[in-house]
Amino acid sequence: MVAQIKGYQRRAYAIAFLGAVVVGLASRQYPGLFPQVLGKYPGDALWALMVFCGWGFVLNGRSTVKPAAYALATSYADELSQLYQTNWINAIRSTTVGHLILGSTFSWFDILAYTVGVGVGVVGKEATERVWSWSGNAGHL
Repeated sequence: MVAQIKGYQRRAYAIAFLGAVVVGLASRQYPGLFPQVLGKYPGDALWALMVFCGWGFVLNGRSTVKPAAYALATSYADELSQLYQTNWINAIRSTTVGHLILGSTFSWFDILAYTVGVGVGVVGKEATERVWSWSGNAGHL
């Protein structure tokens, strides 16, 4: 049963990871996908959700706290790295992939968006686990 649950968690993390990537990229390509008042921040929150799912996949079977902490540390470190501005890293940031991964300028609002994204991941994981355990279907996703 434990192996089934771990397999379910790994699949769920992988599906959520891919979903966050697709919706996050779509949010940049189609800005009208989310309310205009939210600006670029849904994409930032989805980036952090993707990081949470990646850590959850790697740390499969651990409590939710560990991937959440790693995702916040990764996201915050990425944002703080934007305070470092020099030609070589700005050349990387000027590419599409470099900008998507490294960003360009530090913002406290990005930190908030990352926190929201990881929070959504934590709530989603906990809610999914509770629904599946209540229904007796844990491991049958």
